[in-house]
Formats: sequence, structure tokens, C-alpha cells
Amino acid sequence: MNPYETFDTKGRRQRPLKAEQKASLARFLDLAGDYLRDGYTYSQKAYTFTDDFREPRSVEADHAALPLRADSLEALEAEIQHCRDCPLHTHRIKTVPGEGVARPLVLVIGEGPGADEDTSGRPFVGKAGQLLDRMLASVDLSRERNCFIANVVKCRPPHNRDPLPEEIAACARFLNRQLALLKPRMIFCLGRVALQALLHTDAGIGRARGQLTTYQGFPLLGTYHPSALLRDVSLKRAVWEDLKILRDQLAALDTREP
Repeated sequence: MNPYETFDTKGRRQRPLKAEQKASLARFLDLAGDYLRDGYTYSQKAYTFTDDFREPRSVEADHAALPLRADSLEALEAEIQHCRDCPLHTHRIKTVPGEGVARPLVLVIGEGPGADEDTSGRPFVGKAGQLLDRMLASVDLSRERNCFIANVVKCRPPHNRDPLPEEIAACARFLNRQLALLKPRMIFCLGRVALQALLHTDAGIGRARGQLTTYQGFPLLGTYHPSALLRDVSLKRAVWEDLKILRDQLAALDTREP
């Protein structure tokens, strides 16, 4: 991403004019002034302008130019903090890379940060996050001991709207690197947006929840997002059934080597 590029409120890319564009504009304005003054054209001035920015390169080229180094959660977090790969960076207060233990039993994945997360830089810290902590505790899981919690996008979408496909795609490399570094026993996917993003499906969460599948070779289970439970308490029974599946699957897996 060109560091001099910005995006307007509609997500349209903006860049400063190049030197030749400035010169063309100056010549046009001189010609327009001549016409409006007396209808004649005169010898035009010679203008010298400079570019205010370098030529943009592709995202892939910028990433390839990064120094080679051993990957780590800390290095990845630093990249996320400086990411400008999609328009979401123009609205964020803080990026929300994720948090938890380095070798978790479960990688919990939601859709994206909300207002509380955008302010704090931590995932799932609002009311939905407090409910998530209680959900995990009911099957002896927690972000402090044996889970890592992340989202499919690392910046808050405006007004808490669903992240757009291009925003999810821009963040996919971060989530996939987290998965490769963390190597969890299982993935626990929260809500329709996250499940559809990972599995490339249009299935609704009501039909897809509770069904064991895989993502990049890791067992994956989906359930309702905690915010859905806050809106509809009748969903709690279904979520409890999903949590029991998660617990039983973890128990059935071989003990991870230290």
C-alpha cells in the first residue's frame, strides 16, 4: 500500500497529483484565463512541478520488501498495527490483533472488533466478550490459560457493520499466520460472518452450527455469536450443546506434547 494514499468516507482511494498532472492543470487554467479575459490565447509559462509521492506498488511487492525474519506473534502484531491494506484503517482507533496463550487448545474466531475493542485494542471485552468468557469457563477454557481469541478482521468496521469481502480478504493473511503460529487443537468459530468467511459458504449459522468440519487441517466447530445470545436468550440451549461438543472433541484428541 502506498503510504501517501488515503481513502475518503466512501472508501475511494485518494492520491496527490503527479508533476505532469499539475503542469497540465496549470496550462488549462492559463488557457481558460486567456479566453475569459479577451478571447485570445497567449504564450504560456513554463512550469516546473515535482511529484509529491512515489509510484504505488502492489501489496505483494510491499510485503516482499519486508526484511526476512523469524515469524512470531509479536512481529505479526507489529505488522497488523501498521497495516493499511484496506479502508478500515482510516476509521480505527486501535488495531485488535488478538490475545491469549501462545499454544492454545482452542483458537476462538469472531467477525471483528466493536467499539469497546476499538478503544482498548483487545478482543471481546464488551458485554459480548464477558458472556464469551463465561461460555468458555463452562467447559474449562479461558483466554488466560488455554485459548487465543481473534477476529477475521483486525479493525472495527464503521458502525459495527459486517466486514466486506475485500476487508476479510485483506486480513486473511494475518489470521492464517496466527493459525500457523498458534497451532491450536481446535477452532471455535463465533457467528455467521466468521464461519462463512473461513469456510467460503453461504450457509446460515443456524444450519452450520454444531457441525464438525476443518479449516486448513484444523478441526473447526461453529456456534452462535455471543451478541446473538444477548439479543435472544432462547439460543443459549443450542450454544450449550455446541460447547459440549467442543469439550468432548478436545477430550478425544491426543494430549498435546509440551
